[in-house]
Amino acid sequence: LYLLAISSLGVYGIIMGGWASNSKYPFLGSLRSAAQMVSYEVSIGFVIITVILLAGTMNLQAIVMAQGGGFWNWNVLGGGLANLPMALVMIPMTVVFFISALAETNRPPFDLPEAESELVAGYQVEYSSTPYLLFMIGEYANIVLMCALITILFFGGWQAPFPTPFLESWPSTAQSFFGFMWFFAKTVFFFFLFAMVKAIVPRYRYDQLMRLGWKIFLPTSLVAVVIVAAWRVFGPAQGAM
Repeated sequence: LYLLAISSLGVYGIIMGGWASNSKYPFLGSLRSAAQMVSYEVSIGFVIITVILLAGTMNLQAIVMAQGGGFWNWNVLGGGLANLPMALVMIPMTVVFFISALAETNRPPFDLPEAESELVAGYQVEYSSTPYLLFMIGEYANIVLMCALITILFFGGWQAPFPTPFLESWPSTAQSFFGFMWFFAKTVFFFFLFAMVKAIVPRYRYDQLMRLGWKIFLPTSLVAVVIVAAWRVFGPAQGAM
């Protein structure tokens, strides 16, 4: 909850950045950016609820520990062989989370807030040097955070994709480093995917961007929450709750 609350404060930075420029074009760009970020935060929240329902906890460490023992226990595949039918829901939810993270961090094809040809580069048009650097640092830190969240919520975090009973004989420092290397590799992989989208997917129009968020992702994630909740209550794994 703390992580989501703090990350959602980034909207205020963009609004204040555009307003403080004392120019109508950056201000319009910042309002458009804020609308985009708020729209996709809603679907991100519902997707995270599906993971919380599967794991039965809001503790990120407990969510990762529950995904140990092999890739078949990862939440992207339903969180265990007993929940394998939930893969039909969780794989699309992983895709929705990834695309919403692109929109949330203003990455292509949702980089309307910074599009060079529209509203003269948006909220940051009046900034250069160190203030511009701070905007970019904040944006890329947000991208790394989203890549780490995808890794933690859906792909096992620091857990290896295979059983690791041999780790019990390792010293604790070596165990920690082994887990860190897997976490780092997964995060870098998703960062690479963020970069590749920029080279492959054309930019959306603003009306297409908002339609995708409110008319497709929001209903889809709401339905997924209902399905996962019903599975946890009435499915074969309800005894584990």
